[in-house]
Amino acid sequence: MTADAHVQLVRDATFVRLGADAALTGGRGRAPGGLFCQDARHLSRWQLTVDGTAPAALVPATAEDDATATCVLTPEGTRDDPPAYTVFRRQGVAADTFTEHLRLVGNRPEPVIAHVELTVDADFADLFELRADDRTYAKPDAVRESHQTPEGLGFTYTRADWHARTELTSRPAPDAVRPGPTPTARVLSWHLPLDPHGAAELHLTVRAHPHGRPAHRPATGRPAAEAPEGRDDLALTCARGLADLDLLTVPATGVDGEQVAVPAAGIPWFLTLFGRDSLLTSCFLLPHRPETAAAVLSALAATQGERHDAFSGEQPGRIVHETRHGELAHFRQVPYGRYYGAVDATPLFLVLLHAHRHTTGGDRLAARLERHARRAVDWMLTDGGLEKHGYLVYTPDPNGLVNQNWKDSAGAICFRDGTQAEGPIAVCEAQGYAYDALLGTAELARHVWRDETYAARLEEAAAALRARFAADFWMPDADFPALALDGAGRQVDALASDAGHLLWSGILDVDRARRVGRRLLEPDFFSGWAIRTLAAGQRPYHPLSYHRGSAWPHDNAVIALGLARYGLADEVRRVADGLLAAAAHHGHRLPEVLAGYDRAATTAPVPYPHSCSPQAWAAATPLALRTALETAGVGGAARLG
Repeated sequence: MTADAHVQLVRDATFVRLGADAALTGGRGRAPGGLFCQDARHLSRWQLTVDGTAPAALVPATAEDDATATCVLTPEGTRDDPPAYTVFRRQGVAADTFTEHLRLVGNRPEPVIAHVELTVDADFADLFELRADDRTYAKPDAVRESHQTPEGLGFTYTRADWHARTELTSRPAPDAVRPGPTPTARVLSWHLPLDPHGAAELHLTVRAHPHGRPAHRPATGRPAAEAPEGRDDLALTCARGLADLDLLTVPATGVDGEQVAVPAAGIPWFLTLFGRDSLLTSCFLLPHRPETAAAVLSALAATQGERHDAFSGEQPGRIVHETRHGELAHFRQVPYGRYYGAVDATPLFLVLLHAHRHTTGGDRLAARLERHARRAVDWMLTDGGLEKHGYLVYTPDPNGLVNQNWKDSAGAICFRDGTQAEGPIAVCEAQGYAYDALLGTAELARHVWRDETYAARLEEAAAALRARFAADFWMPDADFPALALDGAGRQVDALASDAGHLLWSGILDVDRARRVGRRLLEPDFFSGWAIRTLAAGQRPYHPLSYHRGSAWPHDNAVIALGLARYGLADEVRRVADGLLAAAAHHGHRLPEVLAGYDRAATTAPVPYPHSCSPQAWAAATPLALRTALETAGVGGAARLG
């Protein structure tokens, strides 16, 4: 293992990141260690010593499954004086809980006393404090304390009306507790007698009590996923994806207060409901788990915008981009408690609502969410920009995101010279989503809500949008759609993968759609593993850029579904083959994003250094690939990869 190697365990909206020696050492940046619940770190230090020194790892921390890790340690020893005992360590996570079981086994024919110490601390850091952007946040009058209890330790954090705590219990209770290296850290000590070749055990349980969490909550995990049959790469990647989605399931409140379980976006930074991510994930899962779509639609309807709030981007009818439950969101030091800075979540909400009815054949959900759907259409027409600008647009948000489409990093929506577009910005894929949303909602209006006048109005708006788009976005010299229009109406001319989403939505005519689909499989776009976010050879291209040259499985999944829509079977096969081959190098788990290097350059795909894993729409990607292969009529799909 490398120096920064870690093991990640996750279950029921709780996760822990361990070092190679199974310790938690806190930190921030790319891979912060700790126990995390509800956007806060409830355990920041967990360091074991035996006989006064850090034990050596005979077997480094290894995940036995998604929620359990083991390792084997020993105190210091030599060839002539081998260690007196061995420490077998097992750790696990469950809902708001971290457990540690230490079994010490004597190696000598005489009794020994093992001196075990554990340094523990809880810093209650908000996830936004732990990112690698070096931002700091004032916390006036915050009080962090620790205290000894009869069975272990307690840690508390209080700031105004914000209260969080962490409890540690130990069997047996520690023999002594003394101050640690920080004001709240404590060192617990045990003297454990070992009979000749005998054993002793130590059981530790840490329970997090996040702010606002009920004392007991039901687990959100599902039974073991039923994956498609087979042992080929496609079946194995689908199985891994479904299992990952189970790990990412979190509780949410839906319309009328119903409790639902929804897929969170990803670990470590996004273990919460996201609009765009959860919607696309649900779209990919529809043929397999339509109940996920119903839960996501209910949860997003419950958080739909009600008023205008410039800080959070809330607008009436707008679908939320993300929800957060941490301290900084609570005190509005970040806008993400309910953040609405997404141009595409609202049309995707409508796309999914229509697709759910089309897949299930049932009208109940569409009827139940009629008011929410109509308000979403109203947002697209008004604050979204369709009536004023002719397109869905966004303006860079000084409080939140510069870009508000799926490529939401600064600089992602750029001209070929690398210049970031200035708003109001109309990104191409959002117009496709809007077109699809208008047509799908028209069908709901006609067949579920029995409102022919409204249906005709939406169909007319969709036809007008399609005509405008064909005239304004097509770049004749490139024979390709512009990435966006900037605030002056200029074509943002970088060649980008967003164009592939237009095939999925159906806004392009057949001839142009097929030309775009084939263009995306040319070498500057297609790395051999996946289609890049930006075609190579352009000035802003960088294979390790988040959105300007990397390759995203979910982006490729949307494109594959679009390729299948237009009968481009060979192209669907090539995309699926590349992604499944990449997944095979990652234990059949697709990461959030891959570096854009060509497949011929390396024997395995180069990982993107800050990729989330598991990540919801990447986990759902193989299910979308299966649908695309079946739609395109690709024979032998199960043998791909």
